Amino acid sequence: MADAVEPIAAGSRPHDMTGEADIGDALTILAENGDPVSIYPSSSTNVVMARIASVDPENPHFVIELNEGEYLPPGDCIFVAWLRSAKLQFKLSYPLWVPLPDQPTLVPADFPEKCQVLNRRSAARLETPLGVYYMASFVLNGKPYEMQLYDFSAGGVGMRAAPRDAQGLHVGRKLQRVRLELGPDSVMIADLEIRLSRTFRSFLLGDQVQIGCQFVNLSPMMQEELHRLLDNLKDGRGNR
Repeated sequence: MADAVEPIAAGSRPHDMTGEADIGDALTILAENGDPVSIYPSSSTNVVMARIASVDPENPHFVIELNEGEYLPPGDCIFVAWLRSAKLQFKLSYPLWVPLPDQPTLVPADFPEKCQVLNRRSAARLETPLGVYYMASFVLNGKPYEMQLYDFSAGGVGMRAAPRDAQGLHVGRKLQRVRLELGPDSVMIADLEIRLSRTFRSFLLGDQVQIGCQFVNLSPMMQEELHRLLDNLKDGRGNR
């Protein structure tokens, strides 16, 4: 099946995402993007194709939208999807998967207790592992800022924060001596220029601002250090 996403291979080293907020964010991204979800029932050799129709943060549960003509047999099911550049996988089990009244393709389910996340290593731009937080901190016009990093590369970094915490961060602004925490023992100080600013909505955190920045004035020594840090991050993800 062309659209099916293979389960995480045995021998891989995924990490567990257990936070309800992180799981909710992941499911919400899948729902908003309409990304395909491959479901592997333990009692069948068939792959059931679906999408996430909606996510309810209050209960918390979500609704699976099965492709027309599909159904979920009773028992364990493994769900697999691509999320950003990570493979997301979780297992749910129901004696019967009961669809919503008069809507046979819509099946409600509770959040999983945990998801397995396997991040791709080969991407030029590395996205921070889901459920793991790296930070950027700096001072602009006397005001301190601390923002979460969501991706980084040899060319720059992406940060995000609530709108109130991102005030004054406009495209074209230069950020000097930004402290980038790229892991427990990996810290880099660099100058950045803001090249992108956009808002998006997070499952639990509400409105967020995404700030994309480009490194400026990197000396050859700093470029070498950056590549070393990125290599360490790529090599270290599977060892946590």
